[in-house]
Amino acid sequence: MFVKGNIIAGEFDSTINEFSLQKVKNFETESILNEDQLNNIYHYLKKHQYEDDGQIITLYDQMLVRLEQDEVNQLISDLETVISMYH
Repeated sequence: MFVKGNIIAGEFDSTINEFSLQKVKNFETESILNEDQLNNIYHYLKKHQYEDDGQIITLYDQMLVRLEQDEVNQLISDLETVISMYH
């Protein structure tokens, strides 16, 4: 099932219970995330969601992507959608 959020987009495969992350903001990427990995990202962002400076994430371990505070909140919402699909 294709998931398109405000910050991320990708494909959730319910047969193997994995999310294939394909887009972050306007950047194309390809990462496979299992439930534990998504939960770790989600809990980290929830813990730091009210920091004024936002967050910086990396793609391909080299490209920095800045998320403003409102984008962090949007990403949290996107992650909640994907997390609800795991069984």
